[in-house]
Amino acid sequence: MSEKVTFWFDATCPFCWITSRWMKQVEQVRDVEVHWVPMSLGVLNEGREELSDDYKEHIKAAWGPARVATKVALEAPERLDDFYTAIGTKLHNEGQGGRHGFGAYDDVIAQTLDELDLNPAIAEVANTEDVDKQMREFHQQAMDAVGNDVGTPVLKLGDAAFFGPVLTRIPKGEEAGKLFDASVTLGNYPHFFELKRSRTENPQFDA
Repeated sequence: MSEKVTFWFDATCPFCWITSRWMKQVEQVRDVEVHWVPMSLGVLNEGREELSDDYKEHIKAAWGPARVATKVALEAPERLDDFYTAIGTKLHNEGQGGRHGFGAYDDVIAQTLDELDLNPAIAEVANTEDVDKQMREFHQQAMDAVGNDVGTPVLKLGDAAFFGPVLTRIPKGEEAGKLFDASVTLGNYPHFFELKRSRTENPQFDA
């Protein structure tokens, strides 16, 4: 019987991208079924006035991809995995991420939809609030599963959910499988809550 994994993502987050590519590796070596669900760094950081002005502008840019991911989830959920892979590759592996301000990723969104032969009209939600209600509902599912004071990604492994794991490199092959096995074991221990240390390197997408 396959292990069910729910993976909440914001496409603009580099750490989330690393974790998602780990899960794509896990799919090759373990019997897992991944259900991809949008969440939003914009929603996550609402009202946080302590953030730097630079990061606030970065968060503004994240609204568009999250809204479009939500629209894809609503209209073509079977293509959400493809959408995340395509736009994530552009933002992270191809260096088109890290932009600032509302609408910053409009061109990348349009290219991604065209590449996947998805309805180009989906892009129209990027700079509107048309799907914000549904996006917030998806996001709240993650918060309900794991609690507050977390970031992206949120994973639910079986009955247990947690923030992360936060990785800076993508485990490959059987190493990816072993890390997944350990995550399931630790995550499903009912009295486990947190394991953390300071990062010493930035995400390396091809390492």
